[in-house]
Amino acid sequence: MFAEAIAAFAPRLPLAVAYSGGADSTALLRACAARWPGQVHAVHVHHGLQAAADGFEAHCRDTCAALGVPLAVAHVQARPARGQSPEDAARRARYAAIGDAIAHTWGAGGPGDVALAQHADDQIETILLALSRGAGLPGLAAMPGQWEQGGLRFHRPLLQVPGAELRAWLDAQGASWVEDPSNADTAYVRNGIRAELLPVLQRLFPSFRTTFARSAAHAAEAQQLLRGLAGQDLGTTGIPPAIAALQALPRARQANALRHWLAEAHGTAPSAAQLAELLDQIDACRTRGHRLHLKVGAGFVRRSGALLDWYNPALSS
Repeated sequence: MFAEAIAAFAPRLPLAVAYSGGADSTALLRACAARWPGQVHAVHVHHGLQAAADGFEAHCRDTCAALGVPLAVAHVQARPARGQSPEDAARRARYAAIGDAIAHTWGAGGPGDVALAQHADDQIETILLALSRGAGLPGLAAMPGQWEQGGLRFHRPLLQVPGAELRAWLDAQGASWVEDPSNADTAYVRNGIRAELLPVLQRLFPSFRTTFARSAAHAAEAQQLLRGLAGQDLGTTGIPPAIAALQALPRARQANALRHWLAEAHGTAPSAAQLAELLDQIDACRTRGHRLHLKVGAGFVRRSGALLDWYNPALSS
């Protein structure tokens, strides 16, 4: 499946590969460099979160020198904002750092496409984590295969490839990689899923990677339809939404429009309990004097005359 995935991958060239030095990104970098000689660049993000990070960077420099692949290294210190998870902060900082590194190192002629090495097991872990949180369609859709951000087009060409196949390919190539010590710590839920749950799923449902991925694709398709509906409804309610226009919508469409508004305009997401309370308060806003001020996502939704408003005191201070 790995060879087929690389053969089907059709990015714009030159291409950047996000390269951590681990097995997955090593396989992706080597395969891409072999397919497009002289057209592949690598970007290594140094998080500075553990003592081994300097060794990771040194390994990446040595490997890229041996492959003849230009390398850019970005150093980040991701600190979560108030109400933001450390994982989300690290992910956002990583993508921003990749874009900055490409721009600063290679300029306007540098890569416009970036390949990431998340594979089928990573996708399954994401789906299981979403299920454990009671996530809606956006969570169940798991990781997209392609999206655009900051002027770059990001790709995940390996989402159908099991992680074990990547390591077997590297072994056959006689290639080396680095192991992140934290990957063996099953106190991290993702590691526990990988070490303990995936083998059970493999025994009970041998095709689970394919069938779970199919369900995620169905969820992604449904979410795309809901986004389109939210865009239509927000075209009617306005942005920020007018309370009376929201009240004219069925409750489920109110919820969908509010999620979309909060995500697109403010980069935040309400919990199920917060959204339910917000919908109740919107329904109760039948007089001018009704006050609305609720914790929603990383900030607060409040009434501002006939409209809703959202703000984060940590960002406005």
